[in-house]
Amino acid sequence: MKIIITGGLGFIGSNFIHYILKNYPDSQIVNMDKMTYAASMCNLKDIDVYSKKYVGLYGRIGDVCDIDNWHSVASQFLLNPDYIVNFAAESHNDNSILSSRVFMDSNFIGVHTMLEAARKYFPNARILQVSTDEVFGMLPLDTNEKFTESNLIKPSSPYAASKAAADLLVQAYVHTYKMNCVITRCSNNYGPRQHVEKLIPKAITNILQGKKVPIYARGKNVRDWIYVEDHCRAIDIVMQNAKPGSVYNVGGDCEVSNIDLISFICRLLNVELEDVVEYVEDRPGHDLRYAINHQKLTGELKWVPLTSLDVGLARTVRWYKDRYGKGY
Repeated sequence: MKIIITGGLGFIGSNFIHYILKNYPDSQIVNMDKMTYAASMCNLKDIDVYSKKYVGLYGRIGDVCDIDNWHSVASQFLLNPDYIVNFAAESHNDNSILSSRVFMDSNFIGVHTMLEAARKYFPNARILQVSTDEVFGMLPLDTNEKFTESNLIKPSSPYAASKAAADLLVQAYVHTYKMNCVITRCSNNYGPRQHVEKLIPKAITNILQGKKVPIYARGKNVRDWIYVEDHCRAIDIVMQNAKPGSVYNVGGDCEVSNIDLISFICRLLNVELEDVVEYVEDRPGHDLRYAINHQKLTGELKWVPLTSLDVGLARTVRWYKDRYGKGY
């Protein structure tokens, strides 16, 4: 298996590289990563990055928005890849509210450049666009409704809009150029190697440092959580088995309010919730609830999430405790 992975020094991308090398040890990987603040070489310290089976293109030469970098991959590093999996994205909603331009560049222009590069250099490769449930907008708190693949795209933040625009562009290239692309839209991921700006690692590391954990409003917003390895399995299954042009939702069957999630983490770290939580002013346009229906993926490709929240959170807390202060 020969794969180009973009954003492979980030959270989900690095976990996917670990997953691929564990399950397909003979794979060849080229990892393109611009090395923004959210990327870390530490995320791949457990693999042999000097192996002939792995090429890392970092910084300027890993910028997916530069078509010359794709030419270099095609001419120097990986001919005729089987797959291109796009994880490269700015993903922190708070940052997109403060300054959205970099989200448009990375999340939309980067996808456009990737699609043009694939047309020119990798016509036989399948492209998998890793997207998000946030493209659907939000659901009310007082219903059992869940997002399906047929829901209208109604993004409510600059980040979500940039991902939605990319999804539509991918679908347009499938229709116009008959390109072999698929899209996955996943719920909130958690697990090892996630940047500490995100809720779960921020809560864990703040508690370890004796700092308060900031919670928007009263923490009633609900998210559907999935352990990152379950997401990686879904990507693998869709990548290898889905029909061209397919879209699949990926969910964790685990709706939890933010305050209940932090309470769970507090129990794992033996602290009291009221001692560590600090309620802060809500962010603009904060979506109330996300929930994913993944029956299509389960029915057609037989995927289900395997990791319960109690098991996944315990692993995650242990991972951050073991590595706290060691460069992660």
